[in-house]
Amino acid sequence: MKKFKRVRPAAGCRNGVSRIGCACGQGNCTLATSAAWLTKPAIGPCAAGGGTYKVARLPGVADDFEAANGATVLSFIQAQDLALRPTPQAQTAAPMTVAQAMADYVDYLQTSGRESAAVTAARAGRLHVLPQLGAVPVQALTTEQLRHWLAALANRLAKRNGHEDALRRSRATANRILGTLRAALNHAYAECRVPSDNTWRGRLKPFRNVAVARKRYLSVPEAQRLLNAAQGDLRALVQAALQTGARYSELTRLKVHDFDRPSGTVGIAKSKAGRPRRVFLTEEGTAFFHSITIGRGGDELMLHHHGGKPWRRTDQWWPMHHAVRRAQLDPPISFHGLRHTYASLALMNGVPMQVVSENLGHADTRMVEKHYGHLAPSHKRDAIRAGAARFGLVAASNVRPLRWSAGCRS
Repeated sequence: MKKFKRVRPAAGCRNGVSRIGCACGQGNCTLATSAAWLTKPAIGPCAAGGGTYKVARLPGVADDFEAANGATVLSFIQAQDLALRPTPQAQTAAPMTVAQAMADYVDYLQTSGRESAAVTAARAGRLHVLPQLGAVPVQALTTEQLRHWLAALANRLAKRNGHEDALRRSRATANRILGTLRAALNHAYAECRVPSDNTWRGRLKPFRNVAVARKRYLSVPEAQRLLNAAQGDLRALVQAALQTGARYSELTRLKVHDFDRPSGTVGIAKSKAGRPRRVFLTEEGTAFFHSITIGRGGDELMLHHHGGKPWRRTDQWWPMHHAVRRAQLDPPISFHGLRHTYASLALMNGVPMQVVSENLGHADTRMVEKHYGHLAPSHKRDAIRAGAARFGLVAASNVRPLRWSAGCRS
């Protein structure tokens, strides 16, 4: 995109000389007989006006007395046509491909301190985007092409998922991958690497009605059973997750000095979003973290296993699986489900949604409202339970639920 205009002459200039195109360069020359045509081409294909522009002079002049000849003397139409022609640099520059856009976006996330998001984006691109779209120039993408890619991705994921709810789950996963691709393309557009974002902005829609509220979380008795069933260093890791709601990756990076006993908080130096935060603890949580940090060096890893080794990315999977089986949790729960447990129980006990969001590391309450909002006490629920009519239609029953005990086997 090029900005093009002929500026009205300043006082003292003759023959329509531009203030920035006058022969003397100051806009007050009284001896000039012709004016220059100036153009401001954008450096890079940014069509939104947010890129860098450089003033250039066209090879022809504007003259109010001499007739235009299309070469040395240009009329406005001739100058405009010349200014809008592609430059040699624009004709020879290779267009950015989807693979390059994804790589630039991953680099941007890494330099912004969002390493976890960078790993997720790189993996999504490598497995699901680049095989089909990697070699396609971004400016050659069509909305229809992206729709076909999204539908094929959801179908491919559904075939690999044997769950009865496979189609909904696969579409929800496809939406997340689409969000990553869209973010990479938006980054390329914001950096003026592609001329337009019309292909994917607005017209490309994700699958609808595929996100559901989180359903699986532990009750307090179930959490106690899991703690009793967890063995070795896993028990401290599970307890830390239940007390903070922190992610596995955040917990495994904690150091002893991250716990501050006077304030009753644990500092998360690097979160998924790249922002540090402090998690406020209960008295029980403060006592727990004090017990595992007392007398230790500040730079030591707070949580470790196998004689001091750090927890790696998937080290928790099998120990957690065996602990869940020993605790007879049905349906089973993953380690990340402990984060859902923390949020769910806190909301049901009346902790404000904003406080829960901040402890979890969310920028606002939208994620908490989406996944856990149905658990939070509300004025609507209280009003219905206090004032709605009762009809006495529920028959009394003498059936009582059985209580689980340590000696029970299902």
